[in-house]
Amino acid sequence: MRPVLHGDVVAAARVLLCVPEVRRGRVMAELLRAADLADRYRRVTGRVHPDFGTGSLLAASAAWTRQDEPALDDPEYLDCLVAVLVALRRRVARPARHADGRAGPCVTATRGR
Repeated sequence: MRPVLHGDVVAAARVLLCVPEVRRGRVMAELLRAADLADRYRRVTGRVHPDFGTGSLLAASAAWTRQDEPALDDPEYLDCLVAVLVALRRRVARPARHADGRAGPCVTATRGR
């Protein structure tokens, strides 16, 4: 899958708004698989996948019915955004940590330099 941008998250959340809550996890997994498939297809053939597009999550979402984007005070939309972010977070490896538990690699900020 191509790098995920804000528009990808919004597009996937708009898809999830159109499916029952109990199916959202499965649909999100299908969106991720479609984006992965399309990205591999694009890299191998040099062409856009005919069903799932360029390999972005936004392009994969275009194959699904999407609700117009609601305002961020809509609790169901917020739940869908969280579901997308959680699914994406599960795909990303944890960063290395220092012996004292800090995330790394870290650069210490210095004042006045």
